[in-house]
Amino acid sequence: MKVIADDLWFPEGPVWLGDGSLLVVEIRRQTLTRVWLDGRKQIIAHLGGGPNGAALGRDGYCYVANNGGVQFIQREDGCWISGGVPESYAGGSIQRVDIRTGKYEVLYDSVSGRPILGANDIVFDRHDGFWFTDPGKSRKRDSDHGSVCYAKADGSSAREVIFPIHKPNGVGLSGDGRTLYVAETDTAKLWAWSLKAPGELSAPVRPSPDSPHGGRLVYGWPTYARFDSLAVDANGNINVATLDRGGITVCAPTGGSAKFVAVQGDTHVTNLCFSEPSQDKAYVTQSYAGRLVEIDWPPCQLTG
Repeated sequence: MKVIADDLWFPEGPVWLGDGSLLVVEIRRQTLTRVWLDGRKQIIAHLGGGPNGAALGRDGYCYVANNGGVQFIQREDGCWISGGVPESYAGGSIQRVDIRTGKYEVLYDSVSGRPILGANDIVFDRHDGFWFTDPGKSRKRDSDHGSVCYAKADGSSAREVIFPIHKPNGVGLSGDGRTLYVAETDTAKLWAWSLKAPGELSAPVRPSPDSPHGGRLVYGWPTYARFDSLAVDANGNINVATLDRGGITVCAPTGGSAKFVAVQGDTHVTNLCFSEPSQDKAYVTQSYAGRLVEIDWPPCQLTG
C-alpha cells in the first residue's frame, strides 16, 4: 500500500482522471479536491453541504452527489467521525462542477416533487443519464426510507425508480450496462436489478419472500459489517468498500461468493476507483485516517 495523500477531511468519491491525478470529495471540508499521484492537492470547488459521491460525465463536468451535510465529532485520538445531521442541513442535491474553473450549479434538489434528502453515490450509463442513491438521513430516534433514482445529465428529468430500500449507498453498473448494483450500508447486502432500457428496470419493484424491493441478492456478509460505495472492475466483479472491516469485499456478479481484501490502516474504507485502462491499481479512500492510498490490483492474495 502506498499513501498518495493525507490530511484529507473525510475523503470519498475518488475519480480517475487519467493524467496523473484524481478527484476526491472531502465531506468535512465540503470540497471537490484534485490530488496528484505525487501528493499535490488543489481544491477545485467549495460545494457546501456534504459532497459525498462523484462521477465524470461525457461532457467533462464532474457530477457530485451532495448529502446536504454531516455532523462531525472528534474522538479522543483526534480522528473525526460522522455523527448525525448538522444544524446547517438544508437538503441534499446533485451538483454539476466545471473542474477547469471550479464553477458549479445545483442540477437537482428534488425528484418528482420530493426533496433529495441525502444523495450519496452516483454512476453514469452510456446514455448521458446517471443513477444515484439517496439513503436519507438518520437522526437520534428515527431515519428516512431510502431510494434509488435515475436522472438525465442535461437537467431535464429525474425520477425515483426503487423505493423503499434500506440505506442504499454504493451504486454501479455492469460492463454491458444491463445490470444495476446497489449496496445497502447497515445490512451489508449487495443487490442487483436487470435493466431493459436506460433508467428502467426489467421488472417492477415488488416485495417477495426473497427481497423487499425486487432486487436479486448478490452477496451479504454473514457476520457484522457495513457496506459503503463500490466499483465494478473489468472482470465484472463488484468491489464494495466495507466499513468496520477495513477493506474491500470482492463479489462475483453471479452471486453467492465473495473474497475480502484488507486495506491496512483504517477501519473506515469508504470508496475506490481503478486506474484506466490497465486497472492494475486501485485508489482507495480511508475516511477516518483522511487518506487516499494506492494498492496493487488485483491483490496477490485474497482471503475469504
